[in-house]
Amino acid sequence: MTTWGLILETTVGSGEHKHTEAYVMAHVEGGRETALAELERRARAYTPEHPRNPKRRRLFRDGDGFLLVVDGAWQSHATRFSAAELLDDTDRPAPAERVSGEPAAAEARSARTPTPIPTPESPPPPSTAAVAVERDEDGVPVKPAWLGRTDLP
Repeated sequence: MTTWGLILETTVGSGEHKHTEAYVMAHVEGGRETALAELERRARAYTPEHPRNPKRRRLFRDGDGFLLVVDGAWQSHATRFSAAELLDDTDRPAPAERVSGEPAAAEARSARTPTPIPTPESPPPPSTAAVAVERDEDGVPVKPAWLGRTDLP
């Protein structure tokens, strides 16, 4: 089965520090049409960071992807969405070795089920209901709530 990467390319930064960055939004297993349908759904729902006050939004289909052009008050911002077949991935987990006699369906089922990652128990946040907080005349706490907490890095 083919794995497709759903890629988002957008311009980030401002002024002389503007540059294009690419992100893999998701992976889709299946055919090209399945990947393009999911890509179109994501492109239609995507809201770019810039422009902050969009005046016009246009979504174009272009080959194996889409181009979103959003006009702002001063300039237009473009975001490109594309579907690309995944050929190689260095972080892809190695296929599990099959034990003789074990059916392939059980292997596929275990590969889809993520193993839970143990997380340390975090202490409950300090109760603010029982502690009177000193506030100034505007109602702002004099001492920040995070000051003195031991559970913060």
